[in-house]
Amino acid sequence: MKKVLTILLCTVFLAGLAAQAQNTIDKQGRRQGHWIKIDKDGSKIYEGDFVNGLETGTFTYFYHDGTVRMRNVYFVDGKRCSHEAFDEKGRLIATGFYNQHNRDSVWNFYDEQGRLVKKTSYRMGVKDGQSVIFTSNGDTAEVANWVDNHRHGRWWKRIGRNGYITGRYVKGGLEGRLVEVDDSARIAREGYYRNGFKHGSYRFYESGRLAIDENWTDGRMADRKVLVLTPDAEYVSVYDIACMAPQGKNRVVVYTKDGRKIVSHEPAETLYNRVGNELFAMANRKSRVMVSMRCVEGVSKDSEGRDILKMDPSPDFVIFPDEDCLKMVQSRKYEEHSPLTDD
Repeated sequence: MKKVLTILLCTVFLAGLAAQAQNTIDKQGRRQGHWIKIDKDGSKIYEGDFVNGLETGTFTYFYHDGTVRMRNVYFVDGKRCSHEAFDEKGRLIATGFYNQHNRDSVWNFYDEQGRLVKKTSYRMGVKDGQSVIFTSNGDTAEVANWVDNHRHGRWWKRIGRNGYITGRYVKGGLEGRLVEVDDSARIAREGYYRNGFKHGSYRFYESGRLAIDENWTDGRMADRKVLVLTPDAEYVSVYDIACMAPQGKNRVVVYTKDGRKIVSHEPAETLYNRVGNELFAMANRKSRVMVSMRCVEGVSKDSEGRDILKMDPSPDFVIFPDEDCLKMVQSRKYEEHSPLTDD
């Protein structure tokens, strides 16, 4: 056994010496001729030819088990090459060109089944030009334009089967109108950006009907009016809502700060999703009562010693906060992190 092991070690050693013997460096320190690079375990790292220190012809790089990892075919100048990359099972995963070791021109990327999943243009190592992402069945999933590694120009992305979202980038930030269209060709969202921030009107639609109407100033939300599903389809500012209490499966009573009660005929979760959680918190997950934390003044006790929320204005029912709500009231951290202002 020791003899066999010794023979194997000698074979690897001699093979390494033979490979390294081919690796010639001239008096100017330039690599010349055929080179084979071997790691300490005797596995081949790469193989190819040099002329005056520059790669020429085909250079092949290997995984530890000898599977081809990359193949570069160099042009006459030795600075540019075509490139192929393979995974450990020998499947092609990328093709493109290098210019002085920088990605250059169009690169294609493939999945395990050999399908094209992305095509991207580069200029000396940075994204520059059009980038396209494809679905598994070959349809276009996203199109973006790049300049100097920043999104710049029209952007389009598929949503669902027929829906999409599109907008325009300027030096990496959204600028102007963004619109989202659903599978039924109806607008689902539209809004405006300035210098990469939401600015001006921003609206969301449900089945073609306006559901949320926001107003933004340089990335700060000034107001959000939400649809309250009454016979007249009222729109109420989130700043005017004190709390919301479900009454059954498809009925929610909205208590406003000026004392009104508006009955919305829809599931509580639907209304709560429109309202958002920047200003609101669930007072009790069992009863699903939602409260505006800016209307909460603290916690007191009822005659039986139970915790109750002190609200201003106070609704016409008692709110028993659960443990999570109590912790939130005690910490008051919601005031520090809210992006909404009363300005």
